[in-house]
Amino acid sequence: MNIDVNVLDAGERVIYALRSLYMAKGYRRYRMSKFEEYDFYSRNKSFLVSEDVITFTDTNGRLMALKPDVTLSIIKNTRDGEGTQRLCYNENVYRVSGSTRAFREITQTGVECIGNVGTAEISEVLSLSAGSLEAIGKPYILEISDLDVLSGFISDLRLGKEESDEVLRLSAEKNLHGIQSECEKGGVDEKAVKALTELLAISLPPDAALERLERLCSESGCPERIRALRDVLGAMDDQDVKQHIRVDFSLYSNPRYYNGIVFKGYVEGVYESVLSGGRYDALMQRLGRKASAIGFAVYLDRLERLDMGKAGASAC
Repeated sequence: MNIDVNVLDAGERVIYALRSLYMAKGYRRYRMSKFEEYDFYSRNKSFLVSEDVITFTDTNGRLMALKPDVTLSIIKNTRDGEGTQRLCYNENVYRVSGSTRAFREITQTGVECIGNVGTAEISEVLSLSAGSLEAIGKPYILEISDLDVLSGFISDLRLGKEESDEVLRLSAEKNLHGIQSECEKGGVDEKAVKALTELLAISLPPDAALERLERLCSESGCPERIRALRDVLGAMDDQDVKQHIRVDFSLYSNPRYYNGIVFKGYVEGVYESVLSGGRYDALMQRLGRKASAIGFAVYLDRLERLDMGKAGASAC
């Protein structure tokens, strides 16, 4: 069915542009129920942004929940052994606002790639992330990190789990003084601390970041530590996209949910990220799945105050 984009408002044009982008790349639209059995989310609360979930009792007496997370629902309702599944969606989730503590209905659109996820698939999803930000119609930056690289440098500190988790939190804040203090208490070798602080100082375009990383990893005795990141960035040969990418290891994503490559997208005029995603093999494994996966969501509610004008129209 052809749609006249001129009759759509700015938000609808962005949604249409994004769906067109994803489906043109072979992503199949995925529709899901607005709710799931509450027990599913209760067992997986540690993966949720907020543990607060809206519940109700259905006509069969089952305790149900309004969907607080799209990815968990997709994992639950797909199966291994079906090849590499490329799915896109436009769904509402229900979460507690951090500022008002009231429940909000949040519209998300995004993609999930589940199955055999390697360098090509990760690069593809990163390129789609950049394309999504471009479709919004404002100058943008896509920040990329690799949790496995960051975790490797933190493991070099040889701290206990509790102390390592604290250093990870401090790393997300680029709190170098706090990291230094935590490492001094643990009697950490200064060379390892210096390597971590130099890693966190990186906020550079891909080529410059990789050059700095090659030196850091060589000095740390782990030259292969950045192989996955190097391969992924090397597979992204679109220079127009690369000029919008920054590699930044202070980018934080829940390590219980994500592993490996993670990323966030920002557009001019919005102070917080409007896109977030990454690889989540660890989450898949915890939910009994064998497949790998990577995906992202665009948070359309964060664009509400943005004057988008004709944003997205050219991408349709």
